[in-house]
Amino acid sequence: MAAEEARVGVEAEVSQLRRGDLDALSALVARYQNRLYRYLLRLVRQPADAEDLFQQTWIRVAEQIRRYDPSRNFDAWLFTIARRLAIDHLRRRRPESLDEPMTDDPAGPTRAGALTANERPAIDTILERERDAHLAECLAELPFHYREVLSLRFEEEMKLVDIAAVLDAPLPTVKTRLQRGLASLRAKFESAYFGGRRSGDER
Repeated sequence: MAAEEARVGVEAEVSQLRRGDLDALSALVARYQNRLYRYLLRLVRQPADAEDLFQQTWIRVAEQIRRYDPSRNFDAWLFTIARRLAIDHLRRRRPESLDEPMTDDPAGPTRAGALTANERPAIDTILERERDAHLAECLAELPFHYREVLSLRFEEEMKLVDIAAVLDAPLPTVKTRLQRGLASLRAKFESAYFGGRRSGDER
């Protein structure tokens, strides 16, 4: 029900924006700010760059909204714009980052790191943060094309067909990248968090 209400809300705001209502743009920015920023941060790995690309994305949305096809999934259209801007940025700044793992870690807290705070017992929170930190580090070490598909599928909860639209790639390619990315992420995570052993393995 909540998902359906969100979809209807997005459609209404997009329709208003297409008619020139800038209040609708503010509503869309608020609706997508955490998701879009998190996705951009996964791609470029630098908070300042992600913030800049976030702003650029919404400027581009405002410029191109009249060309948006309402029959298309807005999420896919929005993330396609963001991805193109991120790739252009990476090609200018670090061409190798599109193929090689990126291991640099942004200093200090980021907006993405504070998106899922929950009130939990202290020990559970500590263990959860440690596990999440290992997972984030492992994800950051993956090649760009694995990192982006895993982010879209599991953080943004996009359908595979919408991911294919964002990546402008055939559906079988998306499935292959997802499977290989998961396998690589699991191997890295088990090595980092379990010392090379699966959680059920005996010493």
